[in-house]
Amino acid sequence: MLDAWSIAALLLAGPLVVVVGMKLRARLALSRAKHRSLAGHSRLSRRIAALVPTYSYDDAQFFRADDADAEIAARRRAGFEELSRKLRLKAARTLGRTAEAAPHISDLQFTESYRVPFQFSPRVKAALPASSFVASSSGVQVTDLDGNAAYDLSGSYGVNLLGYDFYKGCMERGARRVDALGPVLGSYPSLVADNAARLARISGMDEVSFHMSGTEAVMQAVRLARYHTKRSHIVRFCGTYHGWWGDVQPGVGNPEAARDTYTLSEMSERTLAVLRTRRDIACVLVNPVQALYPNIAAPADSTLVASRPDKSVDRAAYTAWLKALRAVCSERGIVLIFDEVFLGFRLAPGGAQEYFGVAADIVTYGKTVGGGFPIGVVCGQHRFMKRYRDDRPADICFARGTFNSHPYVMAAMNEFLLHLESPGMQALYRDLEATWAARTESLNRRLGERGLPIQIAHLSTVWTVCHTRSSRYNWMLQYYLRAEGLALSWIGTGRLIFSLNFTDADFEAVAERFLAAAEAMRRDGWWETGALATDKAIKRRILREMLGQFFPRPWAWQGVDVSPTQAPPTQAPLPR
Repeated sequence: MLDAWSIAALLLAGPLVVVVGMKLRARLALSRAKHRSLAGHSRLSRRIAALVPTYSYDDAQFFRADDADAEIAARRRAGFEELSRKLRLKAARTLGRTAEAAPHISDLQFTESYRVPFQFSPRVKAALPASSFVASSSGVQVTDLDGNAAYDLSGSYGVNLLGYDFYKGCMERGARRVDALGPVLGSYPSLVADNAARLARISGMDEVSFHMSGTEAVMQAVRLARYHTKRSHIVRFCGTYHGWWGDVQPGVGNPEAARDTYTLSEMSERTLAVLRTRRDIACVLVNPVQALYPNIAAPADSTLVASRPDKSVDRAAYTAWLKALRAVCSERGIVLIFDEVFLGFRLAPGGAQEYFGVAADIVTYGKTVGGGFPIGVVCGQHRFMKRYRDDRPADICFARGTFNSHPYVMAAMNEFLLHLESPGMQALYRDLEATWAARTESLNRRLGERGLPIQIAHLSTVWTVCHTRSSRYNWMLQYYLRAEGLALSWIGTGRLIFSLNFTDADFEAVAERFLAAAEAMRRDGWWETGALATDKAIKRRILREMLGQFFPRPWAWQGVDVSPTQAPPTQAPLPR
């Protein structure tokens, strides 16, 4: 027979079991809503990244990392050496300046080390150096210090929407409009009022605040969401980029784990279920460019170990996803934030909200809206933008900055915003989708007719080069493109960004150079397949190589060690 203490213990244990069960159930739902890739598990990805050993391929293995035969390896070696000679002769002065500056510029050291998969990086850095300096821009081209003009497919990371000449004009005309004021800060130049009104109208929001960068704009948007909801956590989606601050970059690249961030799977019913049930979510961040590659990071050649399958945008499916997300956020009082720092004004005058037909609670802009100067903008509804409480005077949400609303930035921005309403710009937007769909289809057709194993996926003027055949050397395409006079960003072929001032003739010139580069790459044997002819086989080999750094002899690759000591003495040191 149970005594009083036992009965009391049972009565207390019952509710405790229920509470624990509910917490376990919520935790399980959260885990199931994460994407199955490493990118979907930020803490695990950081731990695994810390274990990846540094090693490089020796001279023989560099050209036979896929177990290709001697004839193919010889073609690759000859092509590599000729490409090296061509790039060096073409841009000797520019490469010299790059080498001279690199020891003093940490960003340059990073980008030079991460253009290709790390196993190939030392030899590539030594033989195929990429120039990082330019002297001028005109039309759709940039010119380096040696006078080489190249068609610009870097887009200045999204800034260059309308062509560099346009932004030069914005900056020059804007400077003249505020030259009497100069760099007076704190007080607003009169143009701020007009800019705020125009941005409120474009975004469909009530209020605007200005910041120095897109990263700062997103930081303020998240801070405001937390302030007004009194909740702690933010939701970001697997693969998205929202700037480099800690809470929105919880995985590799952040020295510390983010504590109040959920990284969930995009376009997932399980994610919607989590949003419906949790009470700690302040906001959901959406980067609309992810419609091009849901749940993976913007592709970079440095991580291109095999193929990159076609990820063409399904606009209808992504629209349906955003509408479902909008409904759940409205139901649960979660702030829906569209991060349009990169994509804003590229899809439509009203950005992704107009393009997909979904309204956000807060929108962030940056890059191109500054008219050529650095800028970050937050636009939102009044109930989310207010930074203080009428009934609690000490309860505030602080955000200021010395250079917010700098007169020269505001003047250049005004020039940009005025141009958006011009008849010519409206006509450009009207035909934008059809123009770039036709251009993409045309190049894809020509690539297919020539039997080249690449295709283009796109979201308007943002392209990703998709490799339809598995290869250890797909990343080499970026160097053949550069040799043909196409300027890329440091991540290579994963993201090509066209400005809207590309004419049909300009685009045809780019297409011809693209085809020539691909033909040269095929001629030099980089797409020939050795024994490793599938993504699965390639990834297994890389795993064995990594294990070989901890257990060298049993895992040696065909009798050739891939330890750091095998690197030729002429190679540059590996990144650490």
